[in-house]
Amino acid sequence: MTESVIDIKNVSFRYEREWVLEQINLSVQKGAFLGLVGPNGSGKSTLLKLILGLMKPQEGEISLFHESVAKFKDWNRIGFVSQKANSFNSGFPATVFEVVASGLTGKLGLFRVLKNQHKKLITETIEAVGMEKFMQRNIGELSGGQQQRVFIARALVSKPDILILDEPTVGVDEKNVRSFYDMLVKLNQEQGITLILVTHDIGTMTDKVTHVACLNKTLHFHGDVGDFEKFNSDDLSAIYNHDVHLLFHDHSNEQEGVARD
Repeated sequence: MTESVIDIKNVSFRYEREWVLEQINLSVQKGAFLGLVGPNGSGKSTLLKLILGLMKPQEGEISLFHESVAKFKDWNRIGFVSQKANSFNSGFPATVFEVVASGLTGKLGLFRVLKNQHKKLITETIEAVGMEKFMQRNIGELSGGQQQRVFIARALVSKPDILILDEPTVGVDEKNVRSFYDMLVKLNQEQGITLILVTHDIGTMTDKVTHVACLNKTLHFHGDVGDFEKFNSDDLSAIYNHDVHLLFHDHSNEQEGVARD
């Protein structure tokens, strides 16, 4: 049986009087590629903050590697990439190599000199996300999709077991979304990294992820991607509380996702 790396049991959370998460039960298995989907305001970002220990649930408990998140200390085992490409300061004076190297600060300290093995690790990580040709390029000169690859490399350089990505294709040109997802699949399959992808792009991601969790205050679905693909537009409309046209990815055509009326 596959080992779980994240366990969420009976978790509820509210802001003042309004409950945004109610009785969430979810386990993420080692090596899974989980797509976390749901409408705006469904609680996805709140759930991420709870997993990352940035907030505490009013009810229930969360465990990371079978240890309570409240006591968990080894945060280098978890990488996180937010919607950087949508808000990054393009004038920031740092090269791709320097940005990725900053991901080692937690392990090495702020003023430690990089040794040869560290430089080798940084280079290999940049190569893993396909950005080796841009290693000495200023990050502000890159496209949104290229910047996101660099931020993923920064999260990966500390060798995490879990990588969490919050809407990583925001700011990425549509034509580059497919190659971006292909890169994530490669990281998952070849390096064995457990991935959690928060996205609105349901149709495109279904041929990439292994599991799907559909959230809207409560957990409406959690299971294999094959079972999720049995959902129809009416099923998702009921979850999203508005009309949803579900267009699953066609391997031979352009990417497709979810449209709404």
